[in-house]
Amino acid sequence: MKPENERTIVCILAGGLSQRMGRDKSRLRLGRHTLVSHLRATLQDSGWPVRVLRRDVVDRCGPLGGIYTALRTARAEVVIFLACDMPFVSVAWLQRLRRGLREKDGAVFTLAGSRVGFPLLLRTDKLAVVKEQLAAGQFSLQNLSVHTKARRMGQPKSIKQGESFNINTLDDWRRAVQWAELARSKHFHL
Repeated sequence: MKPENERTIVCILAGGLSQRMGRDKSRLRLGRHTLVSHLRATLQDSGWPVRVLRRDVVDRCGPLGGIYTALRTARAEVVIFLACDMPFVSVAWLQRLRRGLREKDGAVFTLAGSRVGFPLLLRTDKLAVVKEQLAAGQFSLQNLSVHTKARRMGQPKSIKQGESFNINTLDDWRRAVQWAELARSKHFHL
């Protein structure tokens, strides 16, 4: 059996339309780096290969198109999915999610309140489930978590709040800029 790091890849989904933001979120600069660059820098020491998906095989079906694309082409058993607009996520949280994927689980989703979202993990053998959802026009992550019988994990207090925060609107962007400025003023690396 391969070690966990050899069976896992991280996929940053950057193929969305960014309609609510009005421009490509992956290329927005937070400080000196783009949002994708922040994620790459964070993941550098994780031991996991990192892949950025900028084009989905199936267009206009939300993150499910990127998930399908990644599962179809992954050379790993498990894919950790991140949205490109999550600059505050930590390797510690992703490692905790990865450890939370038990042998019997097909997926692990982050639970925020009553909804699931990113980051999430899927076994590559769930490709057929994703394909069926796409064919049925069911593009929501909520449905995907149900169909994969996903384990849902809330963010523990030991993980910094805001790590699952993603930037969808200009208000979200302003909030992220404020957090980044605060982190810089306290000499944190961003």
